[in-house]
Amino acid sequence: MSTQPTRTAAGRVWLVTGSSAGFGRAITEAAVAAGDTVVATARRPEALDDLAAAHPGRVVPVQLDVTDPDRVQAVVAEALLWYGRIDVLVNNAGRGHLGAVEETTDAELRSLMDLHVFGPANLVRAALPHMRARRSGAIVQLSSMGGRTSFPGVGAYSATKFALEGLSVALAAEVRPHGVDVLIVEPSAFRTSFAGGVHSESAPVAGYEETVGPFRASFAASDGNQPGDPAKAAAAILEALAAEEVPLRLALGGTAVDRIRESLKEQEAELDAWEHVSRATDFDR
Repeated sequence: MSTQPTRTAAGRVWLVTGSSAGFGRAITEAAVAAGDTVVATARRPEALDDLAAAHPGRVVPVQLDVTDPDRVQAVVAEALLWYGRIDVLVNNAGRGHLGAVEETTDAELRSLMDLHVFGPANLVRAALPHMRARRSGAIVQLSSMGGRTSFPGVGAYSATKFALEGLSVALAAEVRPHGVDVLIVEPSAFRTSFAGGVHSESAPVAGYEETVGPFRASFAASDGNQPGDPAKAAAAILEALAAEEVPLRLALGGTAVDRIRESLKEQEAELDAWEHVSRATDFDR
């Protein structure tokens, strides 16, 4: 498993997907500020030329579409050839999607799953053997408060984030004995390009004007006005990774905390209300 590195890395080696903007760029900047080296991947790596020029050898732009399994393998192999290790893998690449469940086509849902679930899973599988061999490493999974709760208009998006979280909860328990941490990050609305051009929409179907309509109208208008600061989010992620015990989940933003807490209370209340029925389905003893 060991690889003789061809380059010398300052600090830890990060591999960050979707580094050209939003959380990915903020995490890249925070890692470099902490003295680390970032293999910064993006579908259009030229968007990272300014960071690479400002931090030569510390920000290394690499082309990667995470939905391309062969390219995923090649990029991880290249990073390991260069540095001999990947200390932190950040699965950040993603996009939003608007639409009622009935409106969402099979192709739209599969495309989101490829980006938010299969892509990260491929990256995890590629990087883990080397992390386990070194008994060290961290995997950061960018989920969403939509990975714990959902509402009209984001069913497909939330489905992918619920899937990513289910995968990651199991992964965390599997790799903890090997010295590898897993951190699931659950942001609310942050001032990234997420609500701008980086989302897709299903064609509307009559009948969802009251449930999905308000969110359709407000989502794009929120661009540039979201309460969350990506730089503060990146700092929080670095703080969590530096903790003596890395948390499994990290909610980011007051809205995320409020909505997740509200959802947990609703789930507990419903579980309590129907517990007598649930327990009655066991065989009599």
